[in-house]
Amino acid sequence: MKTYLSRVNGLVSILLLSAISAVAADRHHDILIVTSTNDSSGNAAVVFQLNSAATSLSLVSTLPTGGNGGASGNGGAVQFAGSFGAVVNYGSNTISRLVREGNAISVAGTVALASQCAQPVSVALNDWHAFVVGSNCAESHAWPQGNLEGHVVSLTDSSAGQIAVGQSWAGVTLKSGSVLQLPLTAQGALAGTSVLVTLPSDAQDTPLGAAFWGDILGFNPAHSPDSFALVNSGGTVFPVLGPQPAYPNNAPCWLAKGAGNIWYAGNSPGQAISIFFSDGQGGSFYKSVSLPGVPTDIAVSPDQKWLAVIYTASDGSGARVSVFSVDPYGDLTLAATSTPIGVSAFSGVAISQQ
Repeated sequence: MKTYLSRVNGLVSILLLSAISAVAADRHHDILIVTSTNDSSGNAAVVFQLNSAATSLSLVSTLPTGGNGGASGNGGAVQFAGSFGAVVNYGSNTISRLVREGNAISVAGTVALASQCAQPVSVALNDWHAFVVGSNCAESHAWPQGNLEGHVVSLTDSSAGQIAVGQSWAGVTLKSGSVLQLPLTAQGALAGTSVLVTLPSDAQDTPLGAAFWGDILGFNPAHSPDSFALVNSGGTVFPVLGPQPAYPNNAPCWLAKGAGNIWYAGNSPGQAISIFFSDGQGGSFYKSVSLPGVPTDIAVSPDQKWLAVIYTASDGSGARVSVFSVDPYGDLTLAATSTPIGVSAFSGVAISQQ
């Protein structure tokens, strides 16, 4: 009974906070871009604001997360859904909870991983849960409360690149060359089991970025000729030929789902955003939009009208964030780029929009 009442009280508090945020959102409709410094000696969430004319991107705040960074070769280190966000602290075995109120984002404490789990590299959010994958486990937490829910899934492969969540399952990309399907319970938490998806030879080299379209996972086997692929809930894989020549010239690495049947991938060696179209059983590469640097993660806004990408500038000036407007056909137009803030490389990017 005590546990039930505590949970009810927690939910009431969260609903009140969400209501306050919603009222604030009626007055403010600013777009905030959130990334992280990934500093191994003290991670920080970095918040930029796109001005009302969508012509400039200014630094709003740098917020210590209360943990240490240090992850590499991963996507989804920062996520936002509604009024709440999360950022992984690889070196501290925690994730930090982010809260938006009006035009301000704050850090509302850290959430520890399960005792047997370590080194979180990626987080995914839906309405009620946060899903985290690290070097040896995947787990789910009630969100934004933070308590562990569902069952921990042990991983024998330490090469996780990203976790994403769909309607009935979560997917984990393994850079060693496969994808894991993690079934969800009826309540939406991890059920505690996993199914290894064997990938075809033309789409199995270095799976990295991942995103869902309903219950279909899109992912990037980045170093393969077919550098984009789909996996349905039954484990069937549909490879899609990527931009040519393939790796090492092009390698769509980090994925975001756009409107309709559009997907966007950060193409690191190609220094570009590569655009794909798909149905549920395959697709095609459309074109690439160039960047002045190497992208390391990508995100699309909740209204699907904006795209943010983080990249390390080729001119040596360090980490940058660029925001593009997305037209009704999915094409991109550069709106604004941040100025350097003394960080060599950002990790993870999310768009908070209210």
